[in-house]
Amino acid sequence: MKKEFVVIGLGRFGGSIVNELVELDADVMAIDISQEKVDEFAQIATQAVAADTTDESALRSLGIRNFEHVVVAIGENIQASILTTLILKEIGVKRITVKAQNDYHEKVLRKIGADQVVHPERDMGKRIANNMVSNNILDYLELSDEYSIVEIQANEKLAGYTLIDLDIRAKYGVNIVAIKRASQILVSPAAIEEIELNDILIVIGSDLDIHRFEKKALH
Repeated sequence: MKKEFVVIGLGRFGGSIVNELVELDADVMAIDISQEKVDEFAQIATQAVAADTTDESALRSLGIRNFEHVVVAIGENIQASILTTLILKEIGVKRITVKAQNDYHEKVLRKIGADQVVHPERDMGKRIANNMVSNNILDYLELSDEYSIVEIQANEKLAGYTLIDLDIRAKYGVNIVAIKRASQILVSPAAIEEIELNDILIVIGSDLDIHRFEKKALH
Protein backbone atom coordinates (compact mmCIF):
# COMPACT_ATOMS: atom_id res chain seq x y z
CA MET A 1 0.00 0.00 0.00
CA LYS A 2 1.33 3.44 -0.96
CA LYS A 3 1.31 6.07 1.76
CA GLU A 4 -1.26 8.81 1.18
CA PHE A 5 -0.76 12.48 2.00
CA VAL A 6 -2.52 15.79 1.49
CA VAL A 7 -0.53 19.01 1.09
CA ILE A 8 -2.52 22.24 1.50
CA GLY A 9 -0.80 25.37 0.17
CA LEU A 10 1.42 25.03 -2.88
CA GLY A 11 3.94 27.83 -2.31
CA ARG A 12 7.67 27.16 -2.24
CA PHE A 13 7.54 25.04 0.94
CA GLY A 14 4.35 23.10 0.14
CA GLY A 15 5.44 22.62 -3.46
CA SER A 16 8.80 21.16 -2.43
CA ILE A 17 7.02 18.72 -0.07
CA VAL A 18 4.72 17.57 -2.89
CA ASN A 19 7.71 17.01 -5.20
CA GLU A 20 9.64 15.11 -2.53
CA LEU A 21 6.69 12.89 -1.52
CA VAL A 22 6.03 12.00 -5.16
CA GLU A 23 9.74 11.17 -5.56
CA LEU A 24 9.36 8.85 -2.55
CA ASP A 25 6.51 7.08 -4.35
CA ALA A 26 3.67 8.36 -2.14
CA ASP A 27 0.15 9.28 -3.27
CA VAL A 28 -0.34 13.02 -2.86
CA MET A 29 -3.43 15.21 -3.07
CA ALA A 30 -2.23 18.80 -3.61
CA ILE A 31 -4.65 21.60 -2.66
CA ASP A 32 -4.45 25.36 -3.10
CA ILE A 33 -6.99 28.18 -3.30
CA SER A 34 -5.28 29.38 -6.49
CA GLN A 35 -6.23 27.53 -9.68
CA GLU A 36 -2.95 28.69 -11.22
CA LYS A 37 -0.95 26.89 -8.50
CA VAL A 38 -3.12 23.79 -8.86
CA ASP A 39 -2.53 23.71 -12.63
CA GLU A 40 1.22 23.84 -11.91
CA PHE A 41 1.01 20.60 -9.89
CA ALA A 42 -1.63 18.80 -11.95
CA GLN A 43 1.01 16.68 -13.71
CA ILE A 44 3.07 16.08 -10.55
CA ALA A 45 0.63 15.19 -7.75
CA THR A 46 -1.68 12.17 -7.81
CA GLN A 47 -4.56 14.65 -7.63
CA ALA A 48 -4.52 18.47 -7.63
CA VAL A 49 -7.55 20.40 -6.44
CA ALA A 50 -8.48 24.08 -6.16
CA ALA A 51 -10.38 24.58 -2.89
CA ASP A 52 -10.87 26.98 -0.01
CA THR A 53 -9.76 24.85 2.95
CA THR A 54 -11.37 27.21 5.48
CA ASP A 55 -14.69 25.87 4.17
CA GLU A 56 -15.52 22.71 6.14
CA SER A 57 -17.92 21.30 3.56
CA ALA A 58 -15.28 21.70 0.82
CA LEU A 59 -12.77 19.73 2.91
CA ARG A 60 -15.28 17.03 3.80
CA SER A 61 -16.28 16.59 0.15
CA LEU A 62 -12.62 15.82 -0.70
CA GLY A 63 -12.60 12.88 1.72
CA ILE A 64 -9.67 14.37 3.66
CA ARG A 65 -10.25 12.24 6.75
CA ASN A 66 -9.28 9.13 4.77
CA PHE A 67 -5.70 10.37 4.40
CA GLU A 68 -3.21 9.42 7.10
CA HIS A 69 -1.25 12.68 7.14
CA VAL A 70 -2.14 16.24 6.12
CA VAL A 71 0.46 19.02 5.76
CA VAL A 72 -0.83 22.59 6.08
CA ALA A 73 1.76 24.71 4.25
CA ILE A 74 -0.35 27.85 3.81
CA GLY A 75 1.97 30.84 3.34
CA GLU A 76 1.19 34.31 4.64
CA ASN A 77 -2.44 33.87 5.69
CA ILE A 78 -2.15 32.88 9.37
CA GLN A 79 -5.93 32.97 9.86
CA ALA A 80 -6.49 30.51 6.99
CA SER A 81 -3.75 28.27 8.40
CA ILE A 82 -5.37 28.20 11.86
CA LEU A 83 -8.92 27.70 10.55
CA THR A 84 -7.81 24.90 8.22
CA THR A 85 -5.98 23.13 11.06
CA LEU A 86 -9.03 23.46 13.32
CA ILE A 87 -11.35 21.98 10.69
CA LEU A 88 -8.94 19.10 9.95
CA LYS A 89 -8.85 18.32 13.67
CA GLU A 90 -12.67 18.38 13.90
CA ILE A 91 -13.03 16.17 10.84
CA GLY A 92 -10.78 13.60 12.53
CA VAL A 93 -7.55 13.67 10.50
CA LYS A 94 -5.03 11.41 12.28
CA ARG A 95 -1.85 13.44 11.78
CA ILE A 96 -1.49 17.14 10.99
CA THR A 97 1.80 18.95 10.33
CA VAL A 98 1.59 22.73 10.00
CA LYS A 99 4.04 25.40 8.86
CA ALA A 100 4.20 28.25 11.39
CA GLN A 101 5.06 31.85 10.58
CA ASN A 102 6.22 32.75 14.09
CA ASP A 103 6.17 31.59 17.73
CA TYR A 104 2.73 33.07 18.41
CA HIS A 105 1.31 31.19 15.43
CA GLU A 106 2.94 27.99 16.73
CA LYS A 107 1.38 28.44 20.20
CA VAL A 108 -2.09 28.70 18.68
CA LEU A 109 -1.49 25.70 16.38
CA ARG A 110 -0.36 23.53 19.27
CA LYS A 111 -3.36 24.60 21.37
CA ILE A 112 -5.80 23.56 18.66
CA GLY A 113 -4.15 20.17 18.21
CA ALA A 114 -1.49 20.30 15.45
CA ASP A 115 0.68 17.19 15.84
CA GLN A 116 3.82 18.78 14.45
CA VAL A 117 4.70 22.43 13.85
CA VAL A 118 7.60 23.38 11.58
CA HIS A 119 9.42 26.67 10.99
CA PRO A 120 11.16 25.96 7.67
CA GLU A 121 12.77 29.39 7.29
CA ARG A 122 14.02 29.54 10.89
CA ASP A 123 15.22 25.92 10.86
CA MET A 124 16.98 26.37 7.52
CA GLY A 125 18.57 29.55 8.90
CA LYS A 126 19.95 27.57 11.85
CA ARG A 127 21.33 24.86 9.58
CA ILE A 128 23.03 27.36 7.27
CA ALA A 129 24.46 29.35 10.21
CA ASN A 130 25.88 26.19 11.81
CA ASN A 131 27.39 25.08 8.51
CA MET A 132 28.93 28.53 7.99
CA VAL A 133 30.43 28.78 11.48
CA SER A 134 32.08 25.35 11.38
CA ASN A 135 34.15 23.86 8.58
CA ASN A 136 33.54 20.41 10.03
CA ILE A 137 29.74 20.47 10.42
CA LEU A 138 28.25 19.34 7.10
CA ASP A 139 24.61 19.14 8.10
CA TYR A 140 22.53 20.05 11.12
CA LEU A 141 19.07 18.88 12.15
CA GLU A 142 17.33 20.29 15.21
CA LEU A 143 15.55 17.59 17.25
CA SER A 144 14.25 19.97 19.93
CA ASP A 145 15.17 23.35 21.42
CA GLU A 146 18.25 21.82 23.05
CA TYR A 147 19.12 18.65 21.12
CA SER A 148 20.35 18.15 17.58
CA ILE A 149 21.82 15.59 15.25
CA VAL A 150 24.77 16.68 13.11
CA GLU A 151 27.06 15.31 10.43
CA ILE A 152 30.70 16.06 11.24
CA GLN A 153 33.64 15.27 8.99
CA ALA A 154 36.52 13.51 10.74
CA ASN A 155 39.86 15.31 10.42
CA GLU A 156 43.46 14.33 11.25
CA LYS A 157 42.79 14.77 14.99
CA LEU A 158 40.28 11.89 14.99
CA ALA A 159 41.60 9.68 12.18
CA GLY A 160 43.42 6.53 13.24
CA TYR A 161 41.74 6.35 16.65
CA THR A 162 39.01 3.90 17.69
CA LEU A 163 35.81 5.10 19.36
CA ILE A 164 37.05 3.53 22.60
CA ASP A 165 40.34 5.50 22.34
CA LEU A 166 38.48 8.77 21.89
CA ASP A 167 35.93 8.05 24.66
CA ILE A 168 33.70 10.74 23.15
CA ARG A 169 30.58 9.96 25.18
CA ALA A 170 32.40 10.27 28.54
CA LYS A 171 34.39 13.34 27.55
CA TYR A 172 31.75 15.34 25.69
CA GLY A 173 28.35 13.74 26.43
CA VAL A 174 27.58 13.11 22.74
CA ASN A 175 27.00 9.82 20.93
CA ILE A 176 28.25 8.73 17.52
CA VAL A 177 25.22 6.80 16.22
CA ALA A 178 26.57 6.06 12.73
CA ILE A 179 29.59 6.52 10.49
CA LYS A 180 29.30 7.20 6.75
CA ARG A 181 32.34 5.92 4.86
CA ALA A 182 32.21 6.32 1.07
CA SER A 183 29.01 4.48 0.06
CA GLN A 184 28.89 2.48 3.31
CA ILE A 185 26.96 3.37 6.49
CA LEU A 186 27.97 1.79 9.80
CA VAL A 187 25.00 2.05 12.17
CA SER A 188 25.77 1.81 15.92
CA PRO A 189 29.51 1.37 15.22
CA ALA A 190 31.45 -0.93 17.55
CA ALA A 191 33.72 0.64 20.18
CA ILE A 192 36.75 -0.85 18.40
CA GLU A 193 35.81 0.81 15.07
CA GLU A 194 38.73 2.93 13.86
CA ILE A 195 37.82 6.33 12.42
CA GLU A 196 39.27 7.08 9.00
CA LEU A 197 40.12 10.51 7.58
CA ASN A 198 37.04 12.14 6.00
CA ASP A 199 34.59 9.70 7.62
CA ILE A 200 31.25 11.43 8.23
CA LEU A 201 30.27 11.00 11.89
CA ILE A 202 26.56 11.19 12.70
CA VAL A 203 26.57 12.73 16.17
CA ILE A 204 23.60 13.21 18.50
CA GLY A 205 23.52 15.24 21.71
CA SER A 206 22.69 18.57 23.29
CA ASP A 207 23.71 21.64 21.28
CA LEU A 208 26.14 22.68 24.04
CA ASP A 209 27.88 19.29 24.05
CA ILE A 210 28.02 19.10 20.25
CA HIS A 211 29.67 22.53 20.05
CA ARG A 212 32.11 21.57 22.82
CA PHE A 213 33.03 18.37 20.99
CA GLU A 214 33.37 20.18 17.68
CA LYS A 215 35.58 22.89 19.23
CA LYS A 216 37.85 20.75 21.38
CA ALA A 217 38.11 17.50 19.43
CA LEU A 218 38.36 18.90 15.93
CA HIS A 219 40.37 22.13 16.20
